[in-house]
Amino acid sequence: MPTTSDFERMLRGVSLRVTRPRLAVLSAVHDHPHADTESIIGVVRDNLGEVSHQAVYDVLRALTAAGLLRRIQPPGSVARYESRVGDNHHHVVCRSCGAIADVDCAVGSAPCLSASQTHGFAIDEAEVVYWGLCPTCSTATRS
Repeated sequence: MPTTSDFERMLRGVSLRVTRPRLAVLSAVHDHPHADTESIIGVVRDNLGEVSHQAVYDVLRALTAAGLLRRIQPPGSVARYESRVGDNHHHVVCRSCGAIADVDCAVGSAPCLSASQTHGFAIDEAEVVYWGLCPTCSTATRS
């Protein structure tokens, strides 16, 4: 688990000023992967006291633009944030409760990860979202 010093180094490493809101948001996302904005605001407020929604939105935008966080938004879901960046991992989403988990890069021939037509793009990433039922919802369905 990264420490405050680690978060400070991360911010300085991407030329961002170290501020209490930035540290609190980085910590919240590291502690709560795939959290939505409202959840992050709640965690940040628990740690800092009063902080505006706009301040947290601004910090999330800055940290995402700097590459310290990744914003994901599976179809039908609100935006969520994670600290696992720099790799081409994917996600599995529960159709029932909305739980999200990381899945390392897909392997094998299906689903197809090589674009059949590039349209001249230099493709460097594929985004795959797997859908199903999480273990809790799957067990509840069978009961």
